[in-house]
Amino acid sequence: MNQYTVKEIQALLQQINDEHDPLLHEIAQDERKSVQRLVARWHKQKRQEEQAEKQWQEMSRYERQLFAQGIKYIAGIDEAGRGPLAGPVVAAAVILPKDAYIPGLNDSKKLSEAKRETLFHMIQSCAISIGIGVVTAAEIDEINIYEATKKAMIKAVEQLSPKPDYLLVDAMTLPIPMPQQSIVKGDANSVSIAASSVIAKVTRDHFMKQLAKRYPQYGFEKNMGYGTAQHLEAIRTYGTIDEHRLSFSPIKEMIKMKKEGEQYDEPR
Repeated sequence: MNQYTVKEIQALLQQINDEHDPLLHEIAQDERKSVQRLVARWHKQKRQEEQAEKQWQEMSRYERQLFAQGIKYIAGIDEAGRGPLAGPVVAAAVILPKDAYIPGLNDSKKLSEAKRETLFHMIQSCAISIGIGVVTAAEIDEINIYEATKKAMIKAVEQLSPKPDYLLVDAMTLPIPMPQQSIVKGDANSVSIAASSVIAKVTRDHFMKQLAKRYPQYGFEKNMGYGTAQHLEAIRTYGTIDEHRLSFSPIKEMIKMKKEGEQYDEPR
């Protein structure tokens, strides 16, 4: 292969998909270190692609069973933001086509922010339909986070068009007259739920980053509303805003302390 430049070999490798390809074997005989690195990179990428394909097959088993029963539109449903002290709870419902393939899709909590953003756009391009449901901090305080999560999920389902034939829900049963299955750790076991997990998480993160521009003292662009030490200190210093969940600890204890006369300032 010495008659080829390294750049030409790099182009040839991009055209090879089979590890038994005679051309790959021939390139591998080239002793140039730069070529050997390219071959090693090809094998590494191949292993990553095979792992992604295997993971997709494992996470598609619920969908395959339903498609085999003649069910056409399967919606995965998940939420983001049950635990934070500030911001809404956001749910997403996603209907993927039967032939969908989104390599690398997984539970959003297992992905980097950059990977979630990439998958977010891939899902948007691929999905038949996406629904988003948002329930505010005030509503969470009024009805509790469990009921608020269900409400957000139902809102998300109601936005879908076409209407889903079946729901796969992450660890929740929704009080709506629609065939459904609750799957524990669904975002790691169903591609439809994983897709909704990513959509919900990225949508909520975008909201919190916008909120951070209005209230930079709370560091929402970093903590996404969770109770980090910096966030708690900001609450003690500046008080709460409308986006804080007043029924959540330790905010409710801070409010109680304020009512009892201890120092607790309002937002500045």
